[in-house]
Amino acid sequence: MANIPTLKYQSQAVAKPYFIAAIGLFIGQIIFGVVMGIQYIYGDFLFPAIPFNVARMVHTNLLIVWLLFGFMGAAYYMVPEEAETELYSPKLALLMFWVFLVAGAATVLGYLLVPYAKLAEMTGNDLLATMGREFLEQPLPTKVGIVIVALAMLFNVSMTYLKGRKTTITTVLLLGLWGLALLFLFAFVNPANLVRDKMYWWWVVHLWVEGVWELILAAILAYVLIKTTGVDREVVDKWVYVIIAFALFTGILGTAHHYYFIGLPGYWHLVGNIFSSLEPIPFFLMTMFAFRMVQRRRRDHANQAAVLWAVGCAVLGFLGAGVWGFLHTLSFVNYYTHGSQITASHGHLAFYGAYVLVVIAVISYAMPQLRGRIANSHKAQSVEMWSFWVMSIGMGVMVLALTGAGILQVWLQRMPTEGAMPFMAAQEQVVFFYWMRLWGGVAFLAGLIMYVWSFFIGGAPAEEVLGSRRGGLMASPAQRRLKHD
Repeated sequence: MANIPTLKYQSQAVAKPYFIAAIGLFIGQIIFGVVMGIQYIYGDFLFPAIPFNVARMVHTNLLIVWLLFGFMGAAYYMVPEEAETELYSPKLALLMFWVFLVAGAATVLGYLLVPYAKLAEMTGNDLLATMGREFLEQPLPTKVGIVIVALAMLFNVSMTYLKGRKTTITTVLLLGLWGLALLFLFAFVNPANLVRDKMYWWWVVHLWVEGVWELILAAILAYVLIKTTGVDREVVDKWVYVIIAFALFTGILGTAHHYYFIGLPGYWHLVGNIFSSLEPIPFFLMTMFAFRMVQRRRRDHANQAAVLWAVGCAVLGFLGAGVWGFLHTLSFVNYYTHGSQITASHGHLAFYGAYVLVVIAVISYAMPQLRGRIANSHKAQSVEMWSFWVMSIGMGVMVLALTGAGILQVWLQRMPTEGAMPFMAAQEQVVFFYWMRLWGGVAFLAGLIMYVWSFFIGGAPAEEVLGSRRGGLMASPAQRRLKHD
């Protein structure tokens, strides 16, 4: 392993292939999202080569897999530095990277090239039926592979954690990662009773994204803000503890908002209404936390792009998971909106704001250092910051379009007590919003291409430019403007 002078611990370099794979799969996810956007308007687009259900399956599965690559890369980068010791086994980390990448690629090719029923037959679904459920469509061998990769990663980072310094960030990160792995085991539980099936399914899906993933989010966000602002770790620790306490308190019982109409007892309506209404609180606290840390910063880090991604994560995570989630979480509202395009608008903005942006934030901070520099050049960072705004505006257009489509869909299809419009007839009435969503998706893809392009832009690293201006590593914005003038 080549020596990288910007890394405190050389084993952190194993995070690099995880981050590269994450961005590559992210691009694939968005391409399939654009394909689906076209298929919403022209239903026979790419049919029968890529039917809508296959495009949707690939789109959602790539989202999960690339975020998992990002989380694993973040763990491998953060834990050695936080623990102040080299990673327990870099070779194991690299081996699991290739296992996960090959398994993921083979699974996607299986979705695209083999009819799903045939794929289930070929991969042993008759031995242990686990396929056919949204987000958990993976064949049995892939699910087993995910468990093996996750356990190997957890063994690796846990051993590193145990032999080194214990910090709040690594403790919370490991709690989140262990919770992620353990809750995924319910993906192997597929009862014949549909009510129990949906209940266990939500124990994976909801308790991931509104439970343990929030711990991972808080840990990564805290790490990036500590590194880029220089705020005291004790201050950050207090914020993190408060955020995760609210996240678990509201998120676990907030699962009840998925129990409204699946056949469980009626008291879940009350529990869901109360605790789902509180779920925006941890995201609001994350927003306050990010702005507070930036305001109290002791230095202006050379990598200002990473700061933008981190602050953007806090704000858009609150809007997507908090505000848009609250719009349809109460049972008497959800009765009409459940499964409509309003649900899709919330899902898109929540995933982008909370998890996509935090993974990009840690990649933006870590990747330059993995390439031997503190930060990319000012020109590269400028393009990267523009990519944030282009992607965020594109996502905003998509979310507003889906919200409008959902409201009209509910009005035409769900609310009338007599003469309600059939589903496909209602879809024809919202096609204008689908065009808006498509162009928003195209803009988002353009922003993502800009982000990737920024890593190939040369120029003097930002820390060298700032250092040459005043003989030190950092300069304040005022000093930079004064020198420029």
